[in-house]
Amino acid sequence: MADYDLEALSLPELKKMQKDIAKAISTFEARQKAEARTKVEAVAREMGYSLAELVGTEMKTTRVPGAAKYRHLENPALTWSGRGRKPQWFVEALDAGNTASDLAIS
Repeated sequence: MADYDLEALSLPELKKMQKDIAKAISTFEARQKAEARTKVEAVAREMGYSLAELVGTEMKTTRVPGAAKYRHLENPALTWSGRGRKPQWFVEALDAGNTASDLAIS
């Protein structure tokens, strides 16, 4: 590790050093992961496998929106799945005397 005489550096040099240090800190974990991955891939290759063969492919699950259960009586483009907070149009329709079954999609 280098020894720096911080007192001898100018303000622009200190600010550049500060920026470089902040960048090094923020990318430290990414660099460590990349290094670990490289080592693990090398070990897998030595044993005749690829890393993907050993760990499989990572599957990211995507959340599918729920099917609409309720529809606005006057504007059929407004729908609600029945999950989460009730939309304002649904609340207003209930206040106007409609029931949930009146708004249900058949």
